[in-house]
Amino acid sequence: MTKFESKIKTIEWIDNYSKLVDQTKFPHKYEYVKITTGDEMFDAIKTMIVRGAPAIGIAGAHGIVLYAQELQNQNLSKQEFVNELLKKSDYIESARPTAVNLHWAVEKQKSIIKNPNLDIEQIVEQLRINGKKLELEDIEINKRIGDYGAMVVPKGATILTHCNAGALATVGYGTALGVVRSAFANDPTIQVFADETRPRQQGARITTLELTMDGIPTTLITDGMCSYFMKKGMIDMVVVGADRIASNGDAANKIGTYTVAIAAKYHNIPFYVAAPLSTIDTNIKSGDEIIIEERSHDEVTTINGERICAEGVNIINPGFDVTPNELITGIITEVGILKPDYKTSIAKAFENK
Repeated sequence: MTKFESKIKTIEWIDNYSKLVDQTKFPHKYEYVKITTGDEMFDAIKTMIVRGAPAIGIAGAHGIVLYAQELQNQNLSKQEFVNELLKKSDYIESARPTAVNLHWAVEKQKSIIKNPNLDIEQIVEQLRINGKKLELEDIEINKRIGDYGAMVVPKGATILTHCNAGALATVGYGTALGVVRSAFANDPTIQVFADETRPRQQGARITTLELTMDGIPTTLITDGMCSYFMKKGMIDMVVVGADRIASNGDAANKIGTYTVAIAAKYHNIPFYVAAPLSTIDTNIKSGDEIIIEERSHDEVTTINGERICAEGVNIINPGFDVTPNELITGIITEVGILKPDYKTSIAKAFENK
């Protein structure tokens, strides 16, 4: 398998701070922001300076390091330090409730905080080491996802994506777009149709930016156009990411994904979800248990600061929807492509991990 190297690094720990690409500035500016405190990282996650489930997870891990560095200088006893840092860990996890990767990364850091054999200085150092380790592992995991996914991409395929599950949603390679990158490395006739992804236009602002940066042919379409192109035979497969996958394979992803999955099923087009095992929440039985984040009404009522609807209209703005497992052809992970029945294949994937 030919390897593809993306030019993008979304998040990186440097010395005693975290460096993030500011994704609220896309597509007009490509800028980095230096995050030096835990509260700054909470706000960066909450306001979507950093976004995408895997990237949010790493940001959470980095945020706990930042809180630990701050608490280290407050002359606390070890027990006071641990208690306060565990509270801060819970706080940063609350920034985005749907993406399970944030919970996963926070729990990884909590296991270090709770280690009775470490003093304060050792806890802080081990948190730094683990935060960097999780960051580097994310890229390798995504490359494995990409390589497994590339195996099911037909030659010359046009792949439809929704939202952004690329390098900018991870540390630097991508889940759904990792599949695209790995496939493109061996077949440069591969191309992408990207849904714009209302209301925040992650497909338009972010997916098109990173794919054109990497030289991968990309066509932008509005969310309502996918069925039109499917009927015309212009879409060969769909690959999307996920923010949380239940133990039965139901998958939460950006709002509108469920609609794409229904259209794909009707047109007999394969619909794949690409995500690391850390996105699978084995503690929940189905997608009915996934908390769906309700986001600001301003995302719907305004574009570029200009109001686009009547004053006084009611707004509902769920950030995600859940695609039932029966609409999913396969879940592409770092250990292979999981197939129905998902309850069994997911359980086996974790047994063999």
